[in-house]
Amino acid sequence: MRGYFGIGVERLSKPMNAGNLFRSAQAFGAGFLFTVAGSYALRKAYSDTSQSTHQLPFYEFDDVPSMMLPDRCQLVGIELIEGAVDLPTFRHPIQAAYVLGPERGSLSPDILERCDHVIKIPTAFCINVATAGAIVMYDRIVSLGRFGQRATFSRNPGEPPKQHVQGAQKFRTKAPN
Repeated sequence: MRGYFGIGVERLSKPMNAGNLFRSAQAFGAGFLFTVAGSYALRKAYSDTSQSTHQLPFYEFDDVPSMMLPDRCQLVGIELIEGAVDLPTFRHPIQAAYVLGPERGSLSPDILERCDHVIKIPTAFCINVATAGAIVMYDRIVSLGRFGQRATFSRNPGEPPKQHVQGAQKFRTKAPN
């Protein structure tokens, strides 16, 4: 799969759920993890059995203005608010950083202002941070990965992915002045 992604939490309120999110992020192939305006302690996040913050680059930003992302990385807020794009219709950026709010709150106005996109999972009410993050990461893998068509029947394995075809070599010439 092309590109990369990172995932983080703003104003972390429950280290256990962030631990679960970070462990899932490592499993889904995240490139980095982060927190904004909240500290994360592995010893309080018992659910992070893979110790993901020791396996992947991990950044702790004191506040939104101090948050630094790689060049061309688009910040995607995950929040159940009016005007957010429904996840099933969202086209994931090739280079993305996803950010979720705290368990008992929402993303701050400062971070929403900084987001390039805001998406929502079409649920009746807010769900657990780790669960929401895992759903978004799964959707990213399914939409950007190279998978075949789903099976029509439950006992059919589905179609294999199409083989990638390398195009012919291209020669570029200088454009006329």
